[in-house]
Amino acid sequence: MTTESRPAALDWSTENCTIAAAMRILGERSTLAVLREVFNGVRRFDDIRSHAHLPRQVLTNRLAMLVDAEILRRVPYRVDGARTRYEYRLTDKGLDLYPVLAAVKAWGDRYLAGPGGPPMELSHRDCGAPTEVHLDCTAGHRLRPRDVAPRPGPGATRISVAAPE
Repeated sequence: MTTESRPAALDWSTENCTIAAAMRILGERSTLAVLREVFNGVRRFDDIRSHAHLPRQVLTNRLAMLVDAEILRRVPYRVDGARTRYEYRLTDKGLDLYPVLAAVKAWGDRYLAGPGGPPMELSHRDCGAPTEVHLDCTAGHRLRPRDVAPRPGPGATRISVAAPE
């Protein structure tokens, strides 16, 4: 491979990759299903389980992991005559995942929706207009994916490459 065709990304370690770290939390299908339910206002264990069609133990594990990761918090509630149970509420860290789920939904709407269109729409609570997910730079430019270039950040570690013999 010539130097010109070698991607610059190969010079940098992926040991502390934040995408990989995020996927260790979000990478299971059931995790995104749980987050979808909570974002949609479904907060109680039995409601999440039946609406997301998740086995009890899978849901128990996902909720515990999301609480441990401080994405959800447990809030006690009690129905008269019953034991204390918990609702699951988004933390600020969890709310920051909304654009991620909205982007996944937008991609699914574009490429995977059935002939009737997407089964759900996201709209601005105040005016009712549909929402969009997009990339902007801090200078205010709206970007397409090909307008974005990765570059090493402050936590990047250069890989030391041995000189060829």
